[in-house]
Amino acid sequence: MRPPALLKQRSAMEYEAVIGLEVHVQLATATKMFTRIPYRYGDLPNSLTNPVVMGLPGSLPVMNRRAVGQTITVGLLFGCEIAEVCKWDRKNYFYPDQPKNYQISQYDQPVCCGGSVEIELPGPTRNVMGKHRNVRLTRIHLEEDVGKLTHEETTSLVDLNRAGAPLIEIVSEPDIHTADEAHAFLTSLRMHMIHSGISDCDMEKGQLRCDANVSVRPTGSGRLGTKVEIKNMNSFSGVRNGVSYEIDRQVRRLAGGEAILQETRGWNAHTDRTYSLRSKEYSHDYRYFPDPDLMPVRISRSWVTELRSSLPELPFDRQRRWIRQYNLPFTLTSALCPEPDLCRFFEAAVELSAGDPQRVANLVANDIRRAVATGGGGSLASYPIHPAHLAELVDLIAEGVISKQIAQDLVGEIVQTGEKPGNLVERRGLRQSTDRGEIEAICTRVVEENPRPVQEFRSGNEKAINALKGQVMRATRGKANPQLVDRILRKQLS
Repeated sequence: MRPPALLKQRSAMEYEAVIGLEVHVQLATATKMFTRIPYRYGDLPNSLTNPVVMGLPGSLPVMNRRAVGQTITVGLLFGCEIAEVCKWDRKNYFYPDQPKNYQISQYDQPVCCGGSVEIELPGPTRNVMGKHRNVRLTRIHLEEDVGKLTHEETTSLVDLNRAGAPLIEIVSEPDIHTADEAHAFLTSLRMHMIHSGISDCDMEKGQLRCDANVSVRPTGSGRLGTKVEIKNMNSFSGVRNGVSYEIDRQVRRLAGGEAILQETRGWNAHTDRTYSLRSKEYSHDYRYFPDPDLMPVRISRSWVTELRSSLPELPFDRQRRWIRQYNLPFTLTSALCPEPDLCRFFEAAVELSAGDPQRVANLVANDIRRAVATGGGGSLASYPIHPAHLAELVDLIAEGVISKQIAQDLVGEIVQTGEKPGNLVERRGLRQSTDRGEIEAICTRVVEENPRPVQEFRSGNEKAINALKGQVMRATRGKANPQLVDRILRKQLS
């Protein structure tokens, strides 16, 4: 048998992966797709149904206009062609999660066609921006969601609360070639959906679900290999791991002279393996036909123009603007840009502050995010801190009233209480000390008590002085002026 290392080396040279993703995104509407009954995550099972959801005789669907508008908005975000007329079709299949035994979807006349999604690939290090490129889209269509099945040993339970919720399916071209690219595609989609208010994209709540079509072929070949669909990937890391495993599995089979079967496979996150579910269905298996209860939809160009005018700034465009306008490093923009509430908070604080935008960004991306996480999580908007608080805090640093360290220590309290930074500094006596005599005495003691970093600094290790600075700042409870400390220490050490 060929050694595994040699097989892996040859496989990497001989084969390349071709991947297309089908991503379902649940729209953030108050009611379901074809009825006014609401959908909310976490309600009592099977409490959000009615005759329309259940497909009972005599019930008729009524289209949710807002869901159509949101689908058009997604198409405009990604540069899709918006159809002038789209129609509804019945996708027929029998499964417990579909109470009507058919799903209202769109087959040959979807809302959106074409377009592309900009993705960012991993950089050489986490501090360096990776390459950006576009992944083409085939289509985006609108449909109703199905229920949720829960399997417990020998019992399967069905909750139909989700059935009928508005859902868009975003179908990519087979433009993706690695598991990292698949992960980047999902990350970009999530950013765009959240920034535009289309969906929260919480995979744990089923608001974003992804199936991957994976095939491999000889490197450089123009022909596609046999396609395998992977389901049950319930996290972003699950998509990356599932796609990576399936690529390796197919390469191993081909390298061993075995054929690839066209099938649907599930992903088991516990064993890190895919497993066979069933043979792959084709579109004719669903016996699509136009829904007789719903008329085709004519989408006016004036409506499209109105929706286009309300599009937000795209996340990657905002990131490039911040790097150019504020000279922010990539690490800060990549931490802020995925979260719209952080973006709004940062820009509002910069407008109000006379301080350095990079300092504002540092406090938001690091200290405020940490304080929110340790305070129970949730949206930043649910906490009493406001951009004016951060602007005041940054200005206190710039004016030399407090040190950067004290500002970082105060963030957690301000996030939780909403107290004004100036009041907090005065109440706790945190004004920065510039008493040269006091600081010189503390520096002298620190130098005498720490011979090792003193010797390292005098031997040419410039960074060794940071250990001494830290000792001084601790002795003064962060109240010493850091610039003054640096000057005194250097004078004493010289």
